[in-house]
Amino acid sequence: MAKITKEDLAGTLVKVAGCSKKCAVDCLNAILDEVTNALKAEKDVVLTGFGTFSISRRKARMGRNPQTGAAIKISARKAVKFKAGKSLKDSVK
Repeated sequence: MAKITKEDLAGTLVKVAGCSKKCAVDCLNAILDEVTNALKAEKDVVLTGFGTFSISRRKARMGRNPQTGAAIKISARKAVKFKAGKSLKDSVK
């Protein structure tokens, strides 16, 4: 399965925007930092046509250790959730 890396995205920015590679990497890092900071502040990040990143809360629960079968407590935590937008869903079909 092929994958696209941050380096690939920066390369695309260089071609499309006609800027230097350093500028493209700085812009990409700024965008990713802003998304991260917004999620840390528990704000939703909405990229119209692409999707929405949000924080969901997971409750504490009991689980089992798969090796021993012993019951363990899994603490409450926050997780990042992504919901694809209509344009993204339609383009993947």
